[in-house]
Amino acid sequence: MADAALRGACERQLVSTKRPKCTGRAFYERMGSPKMVLAPMVDQSEFAWRTLTRSYLPTESSRRLIAYSPMFHARLFKERQNFRDHCFQPLRSGLETAVQHGPNPSNAYLDGNPSIDRPLFVQFCANSPDDLWEAARYVAPFCDAIDLNLGCPQGIARKGFYGAFLQEHWDLVYKLVNILHQNSDIPVTAKMRILETKEKTLEYAKVILSAGASIITVHGRQRDQKGHKTGLADWSVIRYLRENLPRDTVIFANGNILRHIDIGKCLEETGADAVMSAEGNLHDPTIFAQPPHPSEQTREYWQGRDGKGGYRIDAVFRRYVDIIYRFVLETDPPHRDPLYLPSDLLTSTEPGTPSNLHHPSPPQDNQPPTKKQKRSKNDTKNNSKAPRTTSPNLLAMQAHLFRLLRPLISKHTAIRDALARCRAGDMPAFETVLQMTETAIKQGLQDYELDPSKYDDNEELKEVDASKDESSVATVRECRRPWWVCQPHVRPLLKEALEKGSLQLSKKEKKKLQAEKEMEEERREREREEQENGRPVVIEKDEASSEREQRDRADDVPVTEMPKESMVCG
Repeated sequence: MADAALRGACERQLVSTKRPKCTGRAFYERMGSPKMVLAPMVDQSEFAWRTLTRSYLPTESSRRLIAYSPMFHARLFKERQNFRDHCFQPLRSGLETAVQHGPNPSNAYLDGNPSIDRPLFVQFCANSPDDLWEAARYVAPFCDAIDLNLGCPQGIARKGFYGAFLQEHWDLVYKLVNILHQNSDIPVTAKMRILETKEKTLEYAKVILSAGASIITVHGRQRDQKGHKTGLADWSVIRYLRENLPRDTVIFANGNILRHIDIGKCLEETGADAVMSAEGNLHDPTIFAQPPHPSEQTREYWQGRDGKGGYRIDAVFRRYVDIIYRFVLETDPPHRDPLYLPSDLLTSTEPGTPSNLHHPSPPQDNQPPTKKQKRSKNDTKNNSKAPRTTSPNLLAMQAHLFRLLRPLISKHTAIRDALARCRAGDMPAFETVLQMTETAIKQGLQDYELDPSKYDDNEELKEVDASKDESSVATVRECRRPWWVCQPHVRPLLKEALEKGSLQLSKKEKKKLQAEKEMEEERREREREEQENGRPVVIEKDEASSEREQRDRADDVPVTEMPKESMVCG
């Protein structure tokens, strides 16, 4: 009896000293009210990339950057240990069973490591509340919140019945969010897309919040806006949610974030608490960092004579690979010479090239160098049977580098081909690509010094009437930098994709587009006739504004015009 009483007293003491669950705005403020969020991206927001993104921020700011894990499938995560071990690695010993506490320092590994990977939200897709809860139990000790994916628009989400394809099933969405809210020791959040109307989007958001979501992330695009139909995110719907939800609701805005400057614009236009970047970060992992002051610029940052600049691709490439060495492979990176600058004195060792990599052995005993021998079929077979890695950080390298190097490999196709031949975990092959990249950028910098005018943007910018049309031309020109600088990829808008022939419409879509075109032509013809007759141009209400703006006026909601420069594709 005494032992039972003592055990009960200890349990009550443990419960009383346990940190209470913090939710909603209190949870957000406890993290320092961060303004920047790294989005969940399938197989692309893994530990190494999160670490790379954080590395460009001051120490204090990096601790306030919220980063999401890649999206994990809840049922597979619950059922298969090898699936858990291949995509989430908080412990060196793996996740054989769900644990009730975080890692001790000796067993902590990568994901959710308290010293280097927090705050971290882990995202799941699911359509079964029980599967979601069981999966969440494995990761809860190693993250700050569990996020439910309600925004994935891809075909695989349609087949698997998750992501944005749950948005017609509000009862199920409620149950998914609520089971985590009721049972988990950490908060639950959700990421959603906007619906057909702002009113329906508001009602959907209320369902998610009433189920217990502490934070909602709103992607300002509808479910069918993907691929060539990605188009522009509608920040006005996020603003509508901000103005019609309780003031203590925490909202993250997502969409149209290509450059650092877009973060401030989005915060102002939407009234959101923080801004999330996905594709913009993949092409430029420095997107959350302020450009350094000229007096603080290092070899990693390049600035042209027009004042525009950015971080050099070879510098980001180096830093990314070195993170892989230090944290994932737990070994020292190769020795590297300083990155090349045109102001450097010429030396015998080529600047920017690792001095201990891929150099042939010197001839011995004054003998001529040996010729390169042709590889036999047996050697090729043996090499192809090398162990395949399952590390999510190594598996993601090639895809990350294709996006990072996009402006460079469009010009230097040999580097593109070398990168295409790289296999996950083959670090010497990636080092070869890095060496080729540094050599190409050295030549580019030398060429720029000889004739900077070759890199000036002399194209005439076609005037765009924002009231009649939308174009990505101005955005492309504003974002463009020399090919050795990290820069966003600007997708063409729908009309531009159609004009270029990169998108084919269905018969139904063609019919709708033709009807809209005829209505536009009729309106413009009527305007010309009235101007020729000297009568004022009177535009009917249904032609002067969108259906959404008409409802705003009917509800006495002020219509805020979005600046054209904030309407970028991303």
